[in-house]
Amino acid sequence: MSIAKITKKGQITIPAPLRKKLGTNIVQIEMEGEKIVIRPIRKPGGMLKKYAIENKSMDEVMKMEKEAIENELKEKHRNR
Repeated sequence: MSIAKITKKGQITIPAPLRKKLGTNIVQIEMEGEKIVIRPIRKPGGMLKKYAIENKSMDEVMKMEKEAIENELKEKHRNR
């Protein structure tokens, strides 16, 4: 058993031997009754699939996002 302190920012340090057993740096955290349960997520892509844009590379998606932000700012300033 390990004991960890919760910082003012709500952070804890998971001891290295336990982190190594997780095999990932992405975890799911949930409450089960009075317990906080940390489960490893080894394939996060599946969780993010609903946000994906099919047949678009990351560069294309980032370009689309940048253009959308620029258009929104132009529209906002046009209406002043």
